[in-house]
Amino acid sequence: MLNFAVLGPLEVENHAGPVRLGGLKQRAVLARLLIAAPRVVPVQWLIDDLWDDPPQNALGTVQTFVGALRKALEPDRPPRTASHLLLTQAPGYVLRPSAVDAWKFAEEVREGERRLHAGQLLPAHDQLERALGRWRGPAYAEFGDQSWARVEVQRLEELRCLGVERRAEAALGLGRAAAVVPELEAHVARHPLREDGWRLLALGLYRSGRQGDALAALRQVREVLADQLGVDPGEALRRLEQDVLAQAEHLEKPVTEKVSGLWRAAISGQDPTTTSAAGRRERLEALLGLVRALAVTGELAQARQYRAEAVRAAAELADPLLFAQVVGAFDVPAIWTANDDEELSTFLVESAEQALVGLPAEEHLVERTRLLITIALERRADSGPRGLQAAREAEQLARRLGDPSLLALALNGRFLQTFDRAGLAPQRALIGHELLEIAAAQPPDQGLPTVAVLGHLILLQAYAALADLSAADRHAETADRLAEQHGIPLVGVFTAWYSALRTAITGTADAAEAAYAQAAAKLPGSGMPGVENGILPLALLCLDLTHGGDGKRLSGEDFGPYQPWYQAIIDANPAPASPRDLLFEVRTCLQAEVAIRNNDQPMMTSLYAQLLPAEGELAGAGSGMVTLGPVAGYLGRLAEALGENDRAETHFAKEREVLARTHHESPGHP
Repeated sequence: MLNFAVLGPLEVENHAGPVRLGGLKQRAVLARLLIAAPRVVPVQWLIDDLWDDPPQNALGTVQTFVGALRKALEPDRPPRTASHLLLTQAPGYVLRPSAVDAWKFAEEVREGERRLHAGQLLPAHDQLERALGRWRGPAYAEFGDQSWARVEVQRLEELRCLGVERRAEAALGLGRAAAVVPELEAHVARHPLREDGWRLLALGLYRSGRQGDALAALRQVREVLADQLGVDPGEALRRLEQDVLAQAEHLEKPVTEKVSGLWRAAISGQDPTTTSAAGRRERLEALLGLVRALAVTGELAQARQYRAEAVRAAAELADPLLFAQVVGAFDVPAIWTANDDEELSTFLVESAEQALVGLPAEEHLVERTRLLITIALERRADSGPRGLQAAREAEQLARRLGDPSLLALALNGRFLQTFDRAGLAPQRALIGHELLEIAAAQPPDQGLPTVAVLGHLILLQAYAALADLSAADRHAETADRLAEQHGIPLVGVFTAWYSALRTAITGTADAAEAAYAQAAAKLPGSGMPGVENGILPLALLCLDLTHGGDGKRLSGEDFGPYQPWYQAIIDANPAPASPRDLLFEVRTCLQAEVAIRNNDQPMMTSLYAQLLPAEGELAGAGSGMVTLGPVAGYLGRLAEALGENDRAETHFAKEREVLARTHHESPGHP
């Protein structure tokens, strides 16, 4: 796949590295076609754009440039075969690239704006931060002064300015006023007529405690507009100046920042070395308050750190009930089966087990239930019996207590223990539907939106595994809508990956690879390293294998925890047994590939038995992120290699049925 980079000097990269593009005029042809893509550029326009006074052989020279570009961009294309990238189309040429950084940038800015308007401040900020990070210099740097490039360069610069301002708006909402002021000062210096930049700068200065500087900035923009345009500031700037003078209450820091800021202040104002029980309890209360505030804003990594500190602080107080309450106080749902921090999870499980021992039997049942939920969540996809045992006991207690919120958390714990064998998507779907029933049964003013979102995400995964993409689509759309309504962060990360998975199932390889790249851009900064580590290379490996590749082009990628299975595919060496989790079927199908190549009869027999319960599913699609296609296809190949031809034909028929289901669209599918 070719990646075209225009947010700076023009560059093109393929799987092997940078592509040599030739001299300036040849590069100009490519830039001109990129700006117009996917529209045709007439040859005469190219000639007029390249030369003020075209030479006699201008047409032949353009044709030579185009031929050289085709060779550079498609070095593996057989001679005398038509190009699929740079096409001749009357009255000129058309370029059809699949990945252009300017296109991705525009999509990311729009997505960042959408998240900002939905109140998802942290995801919006991170999305815009990644988008702006694509810039390496002025757009189309070598050609910015050319008349044919000027409009596009100005459009991209305008979009960049918008991204800077929306990122600053999100940062202000997150309470990062002091940090955002310097970049806004540089922004308005470069673009002194952008009133929104000045508005945000003044607001940032005010929230940094610099009221005088805020007023000075507002007066400066008044002078700039009067001198350069002969106009007064717009209504937003005039109103802000009045509000600053009046110290209007609504200019104060946002609620999320106030809450976390108050708890941080409370913590910093205390003596961490105090030995008094009262002082320790005050610090513990502040730590728990900060954990809850950070979890609400989606800052999970920090929330986990402070949670561990709170548990350690509670352990020092020699109060078994309080210790149990602190250990079980984290109410963040979990949808992924890999821990973000194994060391912390081990510590929390040990603390929960210790707290259970300290509680009298048949007393403090709510606290006992929460401790069991903590064990089930932290020992997710447990290879031993304890995780499932804790989940079942927690569910029984929650039903006995009749507490819907507690039952929802217990069901979340049981969901994370439904991976002991292949083919359990129907069981997980039942859990998802019960979660939706719990949420729907609550009065409107006491709704459980996080429970509903969890239910929809579980159902998205389950129906994707079952190849019912129409149902998965509906749950993805509903999860997104609820997340926007209630400001629930991180949901968009999972639905973006589902969208990429769907493209991998029903679209072209190039379209799927581009969709995966966009989805992967949402993971950094999300606070979910357990999800992020190695998932993009794994997705691309699955995509490559299902489209006839061998995966070798990904040899330089960091597969993280999936490296042993990738290496097995490359070297045809036996792969280790897969952990029982959301990606069990994917790893097991990779094992099957290796076993078939090696004609390892015992291994093929074992893998066949392991995969058989998932015959009607898409391998790995239950993750909502990646897939190797129908499990039935791997069963058919295993049976064939084992000499079971009748069984093989039955499985191949099932494979065709599953593939047919994935291409069945509901009337309302977008």
